[in-house]
Amino acid sequence: MSQKSRYQRLINLIKEMESVVVAYSGGTDSTLLLKAVVDARIPAVAVTGVSASTPAWDRENAVKMAGELGISHILVETDELQKEGYRRNDGMRCYYCKETLFGHLRRIAENEGLKTVVEGSNLDDTRDYRPGLEAARKAGVKSPLIDVGLTKDDVRRISRSLGLPTWNRPSSPCLASRLSYHSPVTEKKLKLVEQAEAFLREVGIEPLRIRTDGVTARIETSTEEMKRLISEPLRAKVVSHLLGLGFKYVTLDMEGFMSGKMNRELL
Repeated sequence: MSQKSRYQRLINLIKEMESVVVAYSGGTDSTLLLKAVVDARIPAVAVTGVSASTPAWDRENAVKMAGELGISHILVETDELQKEGYRRNDGMRCYYCKETLFGHLRRIAENEGLKTVVEGSNLDDTRDYRPGLEAARKAGVKSPLIDVGLTKDDVRRISRSLGLPTWNRPSSPCLASRLSYHSPVTEKKLKLVEQAEAFLREVGIEPLRIRTDGVTARIETSTEEMKRLISEPLRAKVVSHLLGLGFKYVTLDMEGFMSGKMNRELL
């Protein structure tokens, strides 16, 4: 099936929903979903959850993209940090986060008179550990990209054909995903990670994750960026800045960048 046909299937599915609230992060998947909602020409609103676990650059990108697509956009303050299960940071952390977000979205749907809440998981997500998908199922939230069988590669190819600037954007999960499992989630740790990643982005390091237990900053990036990071004067500059933020140790993950690497701790 051609990219055009796959995308049309997505639009047709969304049209059947008649009106939607879109859980919108500004990433590759949810931007394609939002574009399809716009092209379906049904009543809709995009909603982005904002909390201490949301990087500033993701929030800014979501606002920018929603504006470019011309859809009504709401930023809603979420309160997942108030949930003990979320703060505990075990294997169900993502479930509690999504449960909180989807609760807000369902209330917005009711207030706005919109029938369905949709989110942007793709088919590949069903093959990984994704407790957030269980939260979506329990909340009655639909996953159109999964329903029409779109993988991450499909999403990127279709997004590129549509001219969406997010087609090759690296995945950007919440800041809590950088913390070692069972290391309690606190605003202090989240801020530390955000500040460290913001600095490394400023010096041009991409892709990027700062993994931490609250003591050590473990930098994940590509092989090419590793070469830059170990060269002077950048190495000394990065070490000095991250120690100055409050980390006790700064290390480089020799395996390199890998989404979902922390899930190994659950095996």
